[in-house]
Amino acid sequence: MRVVSLVPSLTEAVAVSAPGALVGATDWCTHPADLGVARVGGTKNPDVPRVLALAPDLVIANEEENRAPDLAALRDAGVEVLVTEVRTLPQAFAELRRVLAACGADDPGWLGEAEAVWRGLPAPAARLRAAVPIWRRPWMVVGRDTFAGDVLARLGVDNAYAEHAERYPRVGIGELCEGGLDLLVLPDEPYRFTADDGPEAFPASLPVALVSGRHLTWYGPSLLRAPAVLGAALRAASR
Repeated sequence: MRVVSLVPSLTEAVAVSAPGALVGATDWCTHPADLGVARVGGTKNPDVPRVLALAPDLVIANEEENRAPDLAALRDAGVEVLVTEVRTLPQAFAELRRVLAACGADDPGWLGEAEAVWRGLPAPAARLRAAVPIWRRPWMVVGRDTFAGDVLARLGVDNAYAEHAERYPRVGIGELCEGGLDLLVLPDEPYRFTADDGPEAFPASLPVALVSGRHLTWYGPSLLRAPAVLGAALRAASR
């Protein structure tokens, strides 16, 4: 198989599970760190001619991360495109199996181990209400029907915007500051929130959890450690 991945988390999953299958990936595909394949641009603006020049048997994509016109152009050129949809943790595991099977990989050990880790999580002792900004200028948050929201819910954190009409709504800073929140969750991607960029915009009385965006939003080998990594950050912020 010759596979081009347009999704960072799927790139990592295929690289780990089907060594040698990947021939191309986006500029944002940062894992594994030693990935040595051709780069084909961003997730939103892939270089379609460069993808075609790699003569892939399969291009793997995601309905949220990639644009329909780019995928249509690849299909029109005769390339098979597998598009995933991931909005819950169970969906992530199912789609990973579908992708890896299409890439000629057997069911990898890490995938079953990750499912067991999540399945074995104890019930949260208490639940917290949080907002999850993913961008600033303008401020945008995680809304309804998202993978990140489902992951946090399984860790005892309820998304304050889970019932919003939009999946990634723009929200005024005033509303965020006065939203009756127990916690603010700031991931380091897509916007790179840090201790010096993000928390200062909110009242000092509002606890802030700076979390790994890879462990919050990626569906791949990172799922194995995500409960421990995210849980530690959430506990530290809510003490």
